[in-house]
Amino acid sequence: MEYTLLWLHSFAAATLLPVGSEPTLLILLQKGHSPLLLLFFATTGNTAGAVINWVIGRYLLQFKDRSWFPIKNDTLTKAQKQFSNRGVWILLFAWLPVIGDPLTFVAGVLRVNLITFVLLVGIGKCMRYMVFVLPYWL
Repeated sequence: MEYTLLWLHSFAAATLLPVGSEPTLLILLQKGHSPLLLLFFATTGNTAGAVINWVIGRYLLQFKDRSWFPIKNDTLTKAQKQFSNRGVWILLFAWLPVIGDPLTFVAGVLRVNLITFVLLVGIGKCMRYMVFVLPYWL
């Protein structure tokens, strides 16, 4: 049950919801849960949440001028600039606060291949969670 909770927190944290997954991860690590399983659930949940942003970018860009649209135009412009400067490899940094969600959204807008997207985003997010998990693993 706690692994499912971590997956859900990680999923929500990758969307535009103001949720963090790190506190849940750290609590479960301190409770003695398997670091490998926690790494797996946090990474897959967070990557799946990023796919939601990709889908929104891919299919809902037509609504970007609406007041309810989750990403502001200036943030979208910055993310597009990062993509044009650095290419698809910028997705390795999709875990970063503030710019990460717009990057995953722009990847959908630019129709980045979904498999490439999942691999790059997943690697980056796994590396981030490794920072938290590694001290408990060794």
